Amino acid sequence: MRALGVDLGTKRIGLATSDASATIATPLQVLNRSGSRLQDHQAIAAIVKEYEIDCVVVGMPLSMSGDVGAAAQSATVEVAQMTNVVGVPVLTYDERLTTVSAHQILQGNNVNARDRKAVVDKVAAAVMLQSWLDAQKQNFTNG
Repeated sequence: MRALGVDLGTKRIGLATSDASATIATPLQVLNRSGSRLQDHQAIAAIVKEYEIDCVVVGMPLSMSGDVGAAAQSATVEVAQMTNVVGVPVLTYDERLTTVSAHQILQGNNVNARDRKAVVDKVAAAVMLQSWLDAQKQNFTNG
């Protein structure tokens, strides 16, 4: 099963994929927002087809307390819209602190601030997707 991790931002969308065994998440690319959610979702649908993705996992930007704030409400609406376009199941997963983790990973690899800005969204998508993959394996092992 291959999964696509999606980190929705207002200006950019970070994407990451899993390997076929759903074990390892890898940063894929950053899509710049086109100004049209439909166009953005169609671009994601093309990636779903190209990489033979079985499900899309969208990071849900919950508040630090776990509450559903404005960003999570907006993401929920976008997920519903995306579901009608991508052709595979679209799931959500808690993405709290993924961008912070992505910045730490990139800093730890001595990536300068300008270069980090270009890749942080896809690294955040990979951090979120890896967390989801690990949770799925844990649930499978315990269930």
